[in-house]
Amino acid sequence: MTIGELADKLGAKVLTQEVDLSREVLCGYACDLLSWVMARGKEGMAWATVQAHMNAVAVAVLADMSCIIGVENVQFDPAVIAKAEEEGVALLSSEKSAYQISGIMYEAGIQ
Repeated sequence: MTIGELADKLGAKVLTQEVDLSREVLCGYACDLLSWVMARGKEGMAWATVQAHMNAVAVAVLADMSCIIGVENVQFDPAVIAKAEEEGVALLSSEKSAYQISGIMYEAGIQ
C-alpha cells in the first residue's frame, strides 16, 4: 500500500505537499517514546504518534520511515512540516487514535 492509499483509508490529511505519496508503506507502528521508536523503527514504516516536533522527523529519517501519522488531530508546526518535506518524510494528520489507526493498518495488511 502506498502512503497516498493509506491516507485515503485513514481519512487523514496529507500535510507535506512535496513528498512522494507513491512510496510504499511496508509496516506500521504506534508508540510515543522516541528512544523506543529509534530502536525499533524500520524502513518503509508508517508511525502513528502524538509526537509532532523536529525530533520525530529526525527519528523517521534515521529509520527511513515512509510517514508519520499525527494522531488525535495533533498539530505540526509549519517548521516541522517544512523539515519533513525537505527530508522526504510524509506527515499525515488524523482525528483517529493510535489504536484505531493501528487496527485499520493491520486489517489492510500492513503489519
